Amino acid sequence: MIRFPLLRLRIAVSALPLLGAIALAAAIFGCGGEEKEATPVVSVKVQPARRSTISQVVTGEALVFPVQQASVAPKISSTIREFKVQRGSHVRKGQLLAVLENKDLSAAELQSKGEFEQAQAAYISTTQASLPQQLQKARLDADAAKSAYEAQQKVYDSRRNLFQQGAIPRRDLDAAEVSLAQAKSQYESSQRQFEDLQRVEEEQLRKAANGQLSAAQGKYEGAQAQLSYSEIRSPIDGVVTDRPLYAGDLASANQPLLTVMDMSRLIAKAHLAGADGAALKVGDAAELRIAGADEPVKARVTLVSPALDPGSTTIEVWFEAVKASPALHPGMTVQVSATAKTFKDALVVPDSALFKNPEGAEYLLLAGTDARAHAREVHTGISNAGSTQILEGLKPGDSVIVDGGYGVPDNTQIKIESAANSPGSPDGEPDSSAKPAHKNAKPSSQEKDKD
Repeated sequence: MIRFPLLRLRIAVSALPLLGAIALAAAIFGCGGEEKEATPVVSVKVQPARRSTISQVVTGEALVFPVQQASVAPKISSTIREFKVQRGSHVRKGQLLAVLENKDLSAAELQSKGEFEQAQAAYISTTQASLPQQLQKARLDADAAKSAYEAQQKVYDSRRNLFQQGAIPRRDLDAAEVSLAQAKSQYESSQRQFEDLQRVEEEQLRKAANGQLSAAQGKYEGAQAQLSYSEIRSPIDGVVTDRPLYAGDLASANQPLLTVMDMSRLIAKAHLAGADGAALKVGDAAELRIAGADEPVKARVTLVSPALDPGSTTIEVWFEAVKASPALHPGMTVQVSATAKTFKDALVVPDSALFKNPEGAEYLLLAGTDARAHAREVHTGISNAGSTQILEGLKPGDSVIVDGGYGVPDNTQIKIESAANSPGSPDGEPDSSAKPAHKNAKPSSQEKDKD
């Protein structure tokens, strides 16, 4: 009977801490609801918008090539008899580089030469001896037929007179008439033959003689060309950079035998993004930076492709070194930079002052006279060396928040610290110096209550 009151007492005592905690929470939240929430203040650095000179610098990676190079390949397949040069040899245009076996070609050239000389002799004989003799014979035959015809005409006329006088019988006149007709036919045939030979056959005989001579000459020149293919000569001035075969190896037709490069003029070929490549033009100044070299190599743009590469959607640009550099070699990779355009009176801000909203539009935060940050959407131009050109949305002298504005909403109360002198980090993020600014901000009343 005594245990029941004691049990109730223990339950009441154990419930006291829970009731106290509930009461304390109610007191705290009740007090917070009665007090007005303090407005946060963000410490920032500002810089007035200024006008300055800014240049668009295009950068990229490029591969070095010679302006001129030649993969020298033979036109015939033959064994290599001798090499006249080694790798690294400086050669001139037309210089003999290698000789292939050519005994069969030399014999064929000699045979063709003899046939050509025979054709020349036949041409001279035909045009200067045979043809004039044929014409002379035809002329003599025509003259003889004419004389015979005229003589027979006189005989016929004489016998016709005698027949009319009754001195000869009719058969004598008929015989004279037949002989006259035969003489006339012979004369006309000889005359036509002479005229045809003079007009047609002379031309055809000359053509035939010319054709035989030309065919022999062509065969001879072809044999000479085949023989010349056994001598490999350099097509350009330069340096022998590759010679994969040796004397005694078989050189295959149209397969590279040597490589000659003109090292006096070198270019760096870069494939740039469409906008960067299109901004460059022939003659723009550029620099080629070589890994490990102290000084860049001066260069200039010599070619900008008028069309994009359909595979990579890039534009090929050539940068030619102004002077030959011993550090620059074909096949090496270099970093190129070129100044595309320069604006001397551009309105610029540090990159750290630019942000993007969820829609992708760029904006700045301006420090207003009401001690608040005001977002303003802007249109940007070119960027370089940590600064960006502002085309629209900003006026010279506007106070731009350049540090501490990352993630700050529009119309946030701000506290301006010392003026910023640096242009900010190039990646658009606030400098590390801006981070302590939030720690120096005055604590709100809510924070005091928590303390």
